[in-house]
Amino acid sequence: MVPEFTKIFSQDSQLYIGAIVLLMSVLLARMAPLPRQLQPLVWLNNLALNLSIKVNHTHRAPSQQIIAGVLSMLLLLLPFWLIISFFIELAEFPWFFEALVIYICLQDDHFRYIAREVSIAIQRDNKGRARTLLQPWLNRRTQSLSNVGLSKVTIERLATTPTYGIASTALFYSIGGVPLLLAARMLKQLDNAWPVYNPQYRFFGVGVYALSSVVHFIPAKLWSFSLALQGGPKSLAVLMNPKVNAPPIVEYQTSAVVACALRIELGGPAKFQSGNDTDKKVTFPKLKYGPLPGHADIQRALKLNSMAFGLWTFAIILLPTLWGALRVING
Repeated sequence: MVPEFTKIFSQDSQLYIGAIVLLMSVLLARMAPLPRQLQPLVWLNNLALNLSIKVNHTHRAPSQQIIAGVLSMLLLLLPFWLIISFFIELAEFPWFFEALVIYICLQDDHFRYIAREVSIAIQRDNKGRARTLLQPWLNRRTQSLSNVGLSKVTIERLATTPTYGIASTALFYSIGGVPLLLAARMLKQLDNAWPVYNPQYRFFGVGVYALSSVVHFIPAKLWSFSLALQGGPKSLAVLMNPKVNAPPIVEYQTSAVVACALRIELGGPAKFQSGNDTDKKVTFPKLKYGPLPGHADIQRALKLNSMAFGLWTFAIILLPTLWGALRVING
């Protein structure tokens, strides 16, 4: 029996090693995240912002801004992606570097700790601390947010972060390995740095937004499904028949599922920094499925998030186990 099992394991060793690498990286990122200032994707975000200052000229024609955005995307994506992918292919122990890349791609999962601190700050009516905690994680202004606004953006961020976290990581790593995962995650980071719903990047960020929306469409639907399962038939109906198609479409449809599951209101106006250090107000559709949220709803969103994360972790363990069991049975 043991030699037979060893033979079956050796035939699918890459599958099992990949599953172990993915599971260990997910758990490590969950329990021991890097400080934000040491995260390579944050460095990429800062590099993208600095580059946009030099090449994003909002007074030029929209077509020129779009071209500048696409070229900037390629300039930031291709060199780093090629170097890292090539280095992993040459490594003697590629599984170690694959685990490292997966770990780095999952660092935004740390936001759940920030959400807990924000909930406590709102409960104590300490809006200043809540705004300070949220600002590094958002691409919008937080200085004028009320307790309701702080609760909204925290829940929205909690809802959408795993879309390009565990959902995209598990899917893309399973399909195309680290190269596909890394390309998708870097693309999403640039999308966060140049959001098209910010008037400053309305045309400059169109290219990266369109590509990122297509790439992350399926992971977003799968993650939303794991959330909708907890919300019941109404949440599943919102998932299958979305009523809001405003940008960012992927995030907005996931937020709609969460708003329905928690029976609260999300969405609404937001402020962004314009080119002259002045705030520009942008109106977004409201997702009205109940009353305005508060600090207690952040705790409910955390539980919703944790349950969905548990489902994904269980799937990472279950699927290779089932495959191995079928191989043994068919012997």
